[in-house]
Amino acid sequence: MKAWPYPRWVAHRGAGKLAPENTLAAFRLGASHGYRMFECDAKLSADGVPFLLHDATLTRTTNGAEIFGPAPSATAGDHDWSELARLDAGAWHSSAYAGEPLPTLENVSRFCMANGHCLNIEIKPTPGVERRTGEVVARHADRLWNNAPIPPLLTSFRPEALQGALDTAPRLPRGLLLDSLHKGWLETALSLECVAIVCNHALWDLSTVTQARNAGLRCLSYTVNDERVAQRLLDLGTDGIITDRVELFAPD
Repeated sequence: MKAWPYPRWVAHRGAGKLAPENTLAAFRLGASHGYRMFECDAKLSADGVPFLLHDATLTRTTNGAEIFGPAPSATAGDHDWSELARLDAGAWHSSAYAGEPLPTLENVSRFCMANGHCLNIEIKPTPGVERRTGEVVARHADRLWNNAPIPPLLTSFRPEALQGALDTAPRLPRGLLLDSLHKGWLETALSLECVAIVCNHALWDLSTVTQARNAGLRCLSYTVNDERVAQRLLDLGTDGIITDRVELFAPD
């Protein structure tokens, strides 16, 4: 098995819940706690710009519903980047972050490259554009991290998105996200030429870790916010722990 270049501890959406998720403010806060790797969610604007947002709609983490109206008008992928760039993605969290914008994937790449940080990009498509999102995110990531010593890890729950990434930028490593061990999970990961399985932490036990390792795959977990859970995963020898609790866990 090849050496794993990524840190074990990964800050979820930048800094977990201590700052507005998927913003540069969150990345900066996570870095201030010593984290050198971050997880984020990337989707596409209507005109094809990859940007950071978890939800399909703008309602929870921006003022998009106020600007564009309620769903379906608040569906993020229905709007061009010129519209999305004007939104406030910080005030929902706290007044200290009011005015924080949605970042593009390019914004995030500049931050990571300038500071020597690693990134796990979860491809989070708007429903109906899974493959295209994988293609575009991978194309941009391949360009933005062209000279990086450690490329971003591309992950997704959607095999179609990972297939698009594989076909577009095969050099970038991929990981299959799982919230259950459905039939054929290991075969799916191998068919997509993944290097890792990233799953709900409760799914890892000696059997599943052994299966993944025997197939040459690394084992990562989300979202680990309890010390006992973290210790169990460390004892199993897993490779990565994604956490909201950047103030609790001191990264290696």
